[in-house]
Amino acid sequence: MSFPKNAANKLRKRQDENAFRTLSHTRLPIDFSSNDYLGFANNQQLFTRSLEFLQKNKLEFSGSGGSRLISGNHQLYQLAEKACCAFFEAETALIFNSGFDANAGLVSSLPGRNDLIFYDELVHASIRDGIQQSLAKAYKFEHNNIDQLELLLQKHQAESVFVITETVFSMDGDVPDLQKLVSVCQQYQAFLILDEAHAVGVMKSGKGLACPSELAGPVFARIVTFGKAFGCNGAAVLGSEQLRDFLINFARSFIYTTALPPINVAAIAASIQLFEENSKPIQELQNRIRCFRTAIQFHGIESQFGESQSAIQTMNISGNTAVKHAAATVQEAGFDVKAILSPTVPAGQERLRICLHAFNSESEIQQLVSLLKDISFI
Repeated sequence: MSFPKNAANKLRKRQDENAFRTLSHTRLPIDFSSNDYLGFANNQQLFTRSLEFLQKNKLEFSGSGGSRLISGNHQLYQLAEKACCAFFEAETALIFNSGFDANAGLVSSLPGRNDLIFYDELVHASIRDGIQQSLAKAYKFEHNNIDQLELLLQKHQAESVFVITETVFSMDGDVPDLQKLVSVCQQYQAFLILDEAHAVGVMKSGKGLACPSELAGPVFARIVTFGKAFGCNGAAVLGSEQLRDFLINFARSFIYTTALPPINVAAIAASIQLFEENSKPIQELQNRIRCFRTAIQFHGIESQFGESQSAIQTMNISGNTAVKHAAATVQEAGFDVKAILSPTVPAGQERLRICLHAFNSESEIQQLVSLLKDISFI
């Protein structure tokens, strides 16, 4: 059978631009690419405790059997969502299968036809997909430019206005001025939605940058994910009881999908419990971030990196060919660092994305930075 012409042309164009993606099974010995910031994904204690939750609740089976509205809402969901509320200082939590599902489900269902959405131009693809599916009109503002957002809020009026951004950006690692953002949203009575995927377990106390004890001011909804620092899978939307009721009734990515199996939900509860018991991994991660920033400053290459105090550090190397060559050079030395190509990022803004972890040694960081300095086109 032949392949659709338009689809074949798109594949050919991707190959011509040296942006063709493939799946690799290769795992290099030194991880500087995964989002497993605290090393929880390979934590044997997390795995063991998850199994204990299953045994205690007599849920030792591999599937949930249906959506949460049909047969998949096993009792571990209540346990995990209660743990989320306590840890993240939230009124309610609703667990989705992934951060993508949580973002897309929330953003596509909540804003109505007569509403407005203002969003940071660099928000995640899941938020963009939700915006496209929404009935609301949407405007983007320049990355982290709260002044431009305020001008948009002054110019456009609507029944309800939603402002959507991230607390730590996944491709840049930078952070908006959250206190100013909250203040502006309060002034214009806009509903603020914050994606905390790369902040939870990483920044400050690990509860995210927008939890009530970290941020003075109300946030309408927060999205936290468990597939990164918490080492398992799934995500939760945090907010009011009314928001939870709304999503259960209208978020299509929640309603029309098979629920997570018990082992996944048990892992969410277990990971939060482990984090509460031992804060050492986040302290070690913060030390590694400081070590990396000090090293790039010492080697005189700080200007090639974005402003980031998070676990995500990006080295700007323009052009798909150049950044792929740089990644290959680093990988040959055993460091798992990935190239981020256009169109994932705009053309000319290609970069190496370096993820730091609590388990990376300071020696590994020093070796990596030294290697980056020696790349020929720096």
